Amino acid sequence: AEARRFLEERAFRAINVTIPYKQLVMEYCGEIDPAARAIGAVNTVVNDGGVLRGWNTDYAGFLYMADRAGADFRGKTVLVLGTGGTQRTVCAAAKDRGAARVLTVSRRKTPDTLTYDEAARTDAHIVVNTTPAGMYPHNGECLLDLSGFEHLEAVLDVVYNPFETRLLFEARRLGVRTGGGLPMLVAQAKYAAEYFTGRAIDDAVIPDIASDIFADRANLVLVGMPSSGKSSVGKGCAKLLGKRFVDLDEEIERRSGRRIPDIFAEDGEAAFRALERAVCADVTKESGLIVATGGGAVLDGENVRCMRQNGVVVWLKRPLEALDVGGYRPLSKSTEALREMEARRTPLYSAAAHAVVENTGTFEQTVESVKEAFYEISRRQWA
Repeated sequence: AEARRFLEERAFRAINVTIPYKQLVMEYCGEIDPAARAIGAVNTVVNDGGVLRGWNTDYAGFLYMADRAGADFRGKTVLVLGTGGTQRTVCAAAKDRGAARVLTVSRRKTPDTLTYDEAARTDAHIVVNTTPAGMYPHNGECLLDLSGFEHLEAVLDVVYNPFETRLLFEARRLGVRTGGGLPMLVAQAKYAAEYFTGRAIDDAVIPDIASDIFADRANLVLVGMPSSGKSSVGKGCAKLLGKRFVDLDEEIERRSGRRIPDIFAEDGEAAFRALERAVCADVTKESGLIVATGGGAVLDGENVRCMRQNGVVVWLKRPLEALDVGGYRPLSKSTEALREMEARRTPLYSAAAHAVVENTGTFEQTVESVKEAFYEISRRQWA
């Protein structure tokens, strides 16, 4: 009702439209671009002297994202998850790019759609998610198991918060090309802005803007051995980058009302890891944070997925002889224990991290190196 009242009053010069209003706005448009009408969805509306004119820039935005990911639709079977306005756009784009079959997947069976169980038995080459599944705050939700698709080449997801959904994470683990929703978001906005302003804008701005958005909204997550300096360096980075700092171990203690050594002593390591997993998932689904993790957080693959979904993971390395022994840390009982721990965890830190920073210089030098690594990864992600 509020959306209809807004459209009737027309107290705007132009609007960009997202789910679930891409079909509703068509009722109020006096003129609709033929391509948008054929798709059956409008996401860009300009108020031209009281007459609403509508276009669909999601079409070009989606193709920008697909091209960036290297997805080739020619002669392929494409599964499109969802039944809304974006699904119509994606289906039209895939067909126009020469897809042999474009199949729509829905939770509910209809004559025109497959169920997710049926979809898992198809021989799809490309999967595109147009549903809100996996979108904040429901991070981690995934509607389709990708493991059974023998010829899968690419997985695309229009969701942009988080930057990497579980669907994309699983696809990347399978070695499949992936594309997230941020480039599509920026590209469709660039094309919409051209209608808003009546002037052309170079496509070269798209990766620059995507990189700026990512750097502004992304988390910086620090992993590494106990006493490698994650908390102190994290606080320094928070000041430098203007982000809020969260120490995962302190957050576990705050939420549980107990000190970590007491949790280990009373409940055991398995209970602590379960608590760590829950807190890690809750913290890292937020944006714009600096997160210092516990030394063993990388032992759980789900923690790693959560760390990477919304940002950059940096492995902070410190020489073994510089690490603290005993004290507050339950598993750092001796130098030998630390040496065994380091050998076991080093490949996990390496696999989890986007970048490695040696914590061997001054505090200021290390903080600056982490900041530079964060911005370098931010640029590289969207170049």
